[in-house]
Amino acid sequence: MNYLPLSLNLSDRDVLVVGAGEVALRKLKWLLKARANIRVVALEADPRVAALPIDLSLRAVALDDINGAYLVVVATEDTELNGRLATACSQQNILVNVVDQPGISTVIFPAIIERDEFTIALSSSGDAPVLTRFWRRKLDAYIPAELGKWGRFLGQQRDKVKQLLVSAGQRRSFWENTVESELAERCYQGDPALQKLFDEQLEIHAKDGSSKMGAVYLIGAGPGDPELLTFKAIRLLQRADVVLYDRLVDPRIVDMARRDAEFVYVGKRAAHHTLSQDEINELIFREATSGKIVARLKGGDPFIFGRGAEELELLVVQNIPFQVVPGITAASGCASYAGIPLTHRDHAQSVRFVTGHLKDGSPDLDFNSLQDSRQTLVFYMGLLSLNAISQKLIRAGRHPSTPVALIERGTTKDECVYIGTLDTIYSLVSEHQVKAPTLIIVGDVVSLHQTLKWRGKSISAEETL
Repeated sequence: MNYLPLSLNLSDRDVLVVGAGEVALRKLKWLLKARANIRVVALEADPRVAALPIDLSLRAVALDDINGAYLVVVATEDTELNGRLATACSQQNILVNVVDQPGISTVIFPAIIERDEFTIALSSSGDAPVLTRFWRRKLDAYIPAELGKWGRFLGQQRDKVKQLLVSAGQRRSFWENTVESELAERCYQGDPALQKLFDEQLEIHAKDGSSKMGAVYLIGAGPGDPELLTFKAIRLLQRADVVLYDRLVDPRIVDMARRDAEFVYVGKRAAHHTLSQDEINELIFREATSGKIVARLKGGDPFIFGRGAEELELLVVQNIPFQVVPGITAASGCASYAGIPLTHRDHAQSVRFVTGHLKDGSPDLDFNSLQDSRQTLVFYMGLLSLNAISQKLIRAGRHPSTPVALIERGTTKDECVYIGTLDTIYSLVSEHQVKAPTLIIVGDVVSLHQTLKWRGKSISAEETL
């Protein structure tokens, strides 16, 4: 290790920056955040640099410009000048950073992830800055945007915790339980009851040494492709003690959870349920009330034909904290991967999501309200009722030649799109043994598939004939 990571207090300290181009601009933004007193010397300045609240001198730099500086940042392309400035700084024990020349620098700028006062610095000792930036982006995606606010709140509680929890062991146990608890999520959401909840957990811990707070995260896992999962979904999934997952959730998404979590399969398919809906609701409630963090993974979006509301009703009554994390619903994800826009100003001015499978198993819908040819229809769970749906749409006024797409296993590597019309699409199902999960799209926008498709395979009724 050539460089020891240290946090440098630059508040009200004099910093000299030599150069005023694009590179200098990046350094200046960090120096301003650190509240340094900044002088910039350069022959010319980028307009964005000139607009900053700095002391700017447009002239050639002199060696005595470094006098009195706590830190010097050199951002020029003149290697000879850079070397002379670095030598002069070393002779006066002034910290110096020469951009892209770590060999003559005494300090380097790391890649920084910042959440207010909470910062993470990454460095390759100047050897591989692109690699360092890559990992900064990766980590940045997983760190909550409001983490700094949570850090400030915890800092404000330290004296209170120290007064109530006498031993260092008690305090350490409490903080370890708290920093990644549901209280953190409440802080990120700006919950006004945060202080009250914190005080309650502190009192519980002072009495019995335990303060674990149960919660439920209802997480939309998207239509199939794990890369469509949101950052928040991944973060909360990795906090869970118990993971309940459906049949349509890709195993690679389940694998993103903690290795030591408990995994419970609660999948359903036609006429076969591992657990009834009431049993699932009760299981979620029981695990949360025991103090566990429960992640309920549902395919697509939990509030679009996902029974998400039903699973939360008991939690609301019992005042158990929960969050709902939206997922990309099948209509959006599958249509996009199939190259079928759900709306298009020349084809459809609205879109309607419809369930093709009701509680009694029949498509008992108001088909007269679905006859508008300018509206795209998307049927979820309608494969078994496809023939009835097609015929009832025709009887309601949709033309038999209306384009229809079946998207089987959409967004996955096994995706296949079947293209037909209301009067031909059903023949494709038996001929090609199309299986669930399959999404049905009805409307003129389906005609754009051949032009806009960008992945997977497709089969049309015309080709089959």
